[in-house]
Amino acid sequence: MFGGRSAEHEIAILSARFVVESLDREVFEPVLVGIDKSGRWLLQDEALLLGSSRDPRLVRLNQSMPEANLLPHPSSEVGAAYDATLMVSTSGEGLGTGELGVDVVFPVLHGPLGEDGSVQGLLALAGVPHVGAGVLGSAVGMDKDVMKRLLAEAGLPIVAHVTIRRRQWEREREATVLGALALGFPAFVKPANLGSSVGVSKANDRSTLERGIEEAFAFDDKVIVEAGVEGVRELECAVLGNDEPRASRVGELLVTHEDGFYSYAAKYVDEHGVTMSIPAKLDPADEKRVQELALATFRTLECEGLACVDFFQSGTGEIFVNEINTLPGFTAISMYPKLWEASGVGPKELVRELIRLAIERGDRKKRLKTSR
Repeated sequence: MFGGRSAEHEIAILSARFVVESLDREVFEPVLVGIDKSGRWLLQDEALLLGSSRDPRLVRLNQSMPEANLLPHPSSEVGAAYDATLMVSTSGEGLGTGELGVDVVFPVLHGPLGEDGSVQGLLALAGVPHVGAGVLGSAVGMDKDVMKRLLAEAGLPIVAHVTIRRRQWEREREATVLGALALGFPAFVKPANLGSSVGVSKANDRSTLERGIEEAFAFDDKVIVEAGVEGVRELECAVLGNDEPRASRVGELLVTHEDGFYSYAAKYVDEHGVTMSIPAKLDPADEKRVQELALATFRTLECEGLACVDFFQSGTGEIFVNEINTLPGFTAISMYPKLWEASGVGPKELVRELIRLAIERGDRKKRLKTSR
């Protein structure tokens, strides 16, 4: 299930392509469902997806395909062949209504209404297992404000920041700006509920700070302003598992793009905007510390299945948790699959394990009592 209604729609299409390419066809038969920006669910053609551009500015769903609806399967017994049916509705000449059995859903959806618990709740109601965190972990992992509050309460190191709500910005702009200015420069402005660096900007003075806040509010009703870290190194660590998660090797992002940070353009548009060092050139003790913090973050935020945790390391060696991505990118240049490949888990094995974890969790939940 890919695409979605967020500003990360195109990146999700690219991620879906990688996941489909990595499926073990001796085990899995994919049913491709694209969610367009109006919220319609449409079956998608595999050949078209695999043959599409790798440039996010050029990818799009096939809008002429039949619509699909997810319905609960009549059988709710543990071990049933599948738990939901995908209904294909009549939406074109010669297209009848059919049913496709679905064992598990792999949500390849980034951002709001996909990564924030919305789709996860729908799938839970339909009784179909899905890859990745449930409603709670997805929701808190998406909201950078709530995420940081939970991390701080758990005693995990985070950078200084302020949260700005739209009404506060509209009614108390001067006081709000002064509060953000106290963080110093550079500062980074982000929509609280978005990823892929969409709407993120770097502020070097008051003018760029205010402009960045306005830009971020175009994507969300809540904005985060973070203090920049002096001499920063950007590190990432991938996590895989349910009750006993494990951490990958640590990677480093080396940004050379003119934006001066890991922006959307550096990630997905400029093929020379960033290079990856996997594994990162870290002291073994620092790598172990990052891995421990990644697992602690994963558990604190009630995550399951997978996540990618971003870190900053200052010039003095301090390590800070930046944020977690509960449905990290799966594009050909994304860190999550690359980190696991460097840790001895190839793409095909990784996708297979993620699906196994989803079914395992689904079976466990079905065994819970629903009456006294």
